[in-house]
Amino acid sequence: MIALIQRVTEAAVRVDGEVVGAIGPGLLALVAVQPGDDEAVIGRMAERLLAYRVFADADGRMNLSLSQTGGGLLLVSQFTLAADTRKGLRPSFATAAGPEAGRRGFEGLVRECRARHPAVETGRFGAHMQVSLVNDGPVTFWLQT
Repeated sequence: MIALIQRVTEAAVRVDGEVVGAIGPGLLALVAVQPGDDEAVIGRMAERLLAYRVFADADGRMNLSLSQTGGGLLLVSQFTLAADTRKGLRPSFATAAGPEAGRRGFEGLVRECRARHPAVETGRFGAHMQVSLVNDGPVTFWLQT
């Protein structure tokens, strides 16, 4: 499982012009499920998303996690993160989970995060989405489990 996380002051996802998920300060996580991602991998990613220290403490150092700040988490499925781009001029998606496995993995991550954190929003799996954000920093990290 891959998550590209961005610390944001705000972020939103729209489908057909309708906002389906939005947060204020917190993390936007673009998530790709890969073949073999099981419950252990999903649980580990949920733990990392909520505990990764990317928010400033009183001294301005990145020492606080989303769980500590109480910020929002916006999860957006993005299978293209799992693309193999090492050769040629067109990405290969052989390293991404198929649609059904991707849906199960993404929905499992949403459930895990919601069980551990009160402010979790999502995009719509499989939909054509428009994601808007204000990256704070900018702060962006690539997490992989």
